[in-house]
Amino acid sequence: MEKILIVDDSAVQAAQLKSILADEYDVFISQTAEEGLRRASKEDFSLILLDVVMPGMDGFTLLKKLQEEIITQNVPVILITSLSDAIHEQRGLILGAVDYITKPFNPLIVQARVNTHIKLYRYRRQVEQQSMTDQLTGIANRRRYDCYNGPKWNEALRLRLPFTICMFDIDRFKVYNDAFGHPAGDKVIAAVAKTASSFLHRSTDFLARYGGEEFIALLMGDSSEKAFEHMKRLRQAVEDLHIPHDPSVSEWVTISMGGVTVTPQEDSSYAVYLKVADTMLYDAKNYGRNRVVWADQRMKQLWEKPALS
Repeated sequence: MEKILIVDDSAVQAAQLKSILADEYDVFISQTAEEGLRRASKEDFSLILLDVVMPGMDGFTLLKKLQEEIITQNVPVILITSLSDAIHEQRGLILGAVDYITKPFNPLIVQARVNTHIKLYRYRRQVEQQSMTDQLTGIANRRRYDCYNGPKWNEALRLRLPFTICMFDIDRFKVYNDAFGHPAGDKVIAAVAKTASSFLHRSTDFLARYGGEEFIALLMGDSSEKAFEHMKRLRQAVEDLHIPHDPSVSEWVTISMGGVTVTPQEDSSYAVYLKVADTMLYDAKNYGRNRVVWADQRMKQLWEKPALS
């Protein structure tokens, strides 16, 4: 059931709206803008009904804040206004509200407008999901990654949490494609993505297909040692799939992984540490493949296996 948030300091008015919508939707009420902002930032709502006239933070200020937050900026907002509130309606619509409903409430009008914007939100979310998903693997695609990495880096900076960037790809994949064909290669890419997804399923984990046979994972909150150990288990899980490779290069399909864990600082850059992760991946492939090479907070390298001469 879709969730709706009503932000209104009037308990009576909010209760009226809830009674109109409760049969079709899961309806929640916040009686201050501050509480509404906190709730909207933590929960997944499909629509927000917002009274523009409230004590303290008014509805316009809350609307601006909702538009600024990446989690809430795409959630449609319908204003609650009085019949004589044309100026408020205009201002709210300019700020990004999608519609308005007037007091006193007409249940049929409320239901019709809410239903319309819920349907539009569902459709937009479906289209966006499709455009952000890699069709072969079902995980995030490069476009989704490009939209995601900046905000997550800034979130780690704000919360002062360790941030991990890990890059990995399938070893000698061109040889595999030449030996077994591209359809078989596609199945290998999908199998690696499925295995990686089973290890990277927390709300703070992110996995995307970076391009071709290469993937990228972002983790938040783990120490470098914990992230390193976790990725070692993922690498081993791919090897344990026992997908036969061309015998001239390897018995099984394997992956090489390179990563870095750092706590972002005001003067640090995501792009710099992405290059560090890429360098770690290069070292993993250059010194034997089928291994994990990591850089910790002090840029000291952690090696899963000794480098082959």
